[in-house]
Amino acid sequence: MDHEDDAHDWQRAVAGDGEAFGQIFDRHRARLYRHTHRLVPLAADMDDVVAVTFFEAWRRRDSVRFVDGSLLPWLLVTATNAARNVSRSSRRYQALLERLPPTPILHEQPDDDAATRALARLSLADQQVITLCVLEGLSESEAADALGIPTGTVKSRLSRAKVRLAAKLQPHHPACGASQKEATHEL
Repeated sequence: MDHEDDAHDWQRAVAGDGEAFGQIFDRHRARLYRHTHRLVPLAADMDDVVAVTFFEAWRRRDSVRFVDGSLLPWLLVTATNAARNVSRSSRRYQALLERLPPTPILHEQPDDDAATRALARLSLADQQVITLCVLEGLSESEAADALGIPTGTVKSRLSRAKVRLAAKLQPHHPACGASQKEATHEL
């Protein structure tokens, strides 16, 4: 590796040549990944550290230091500091999670696949109002505008669609009162 390339490419990058910055990135990326691999708790954090390192290089472009014409030592020091910050943040996050009460497991909650299948078995009109109002969080008036129907129609469709979706997700239990057929018929 020719260290003079770093200084020359850096001057071009600071002058606005994005390709020159890309060449520096390509030249040092693998080395930074190897260095970072030893410093962060999760492999997924390596991407963050390398990205932060190059972001800091650009942010502090007027004050980066070259050692014998190479930017690599400065990048390694910056990556070490970024990795320490990521590790510290990860430890704080884990400590927070450990202080939270455990999430209760609701055995009667349908899994995502069951919910998706149940939604697919609804009519197109029911799917539209459930998708827009429940999954996408649109208001009833926003959904009405999107569908080109009155707000009152969306409100009544949504109410009925929720009942039908719930009925498809929950098997009939005699202790629950009316059967699925009776509940749907009442609508």
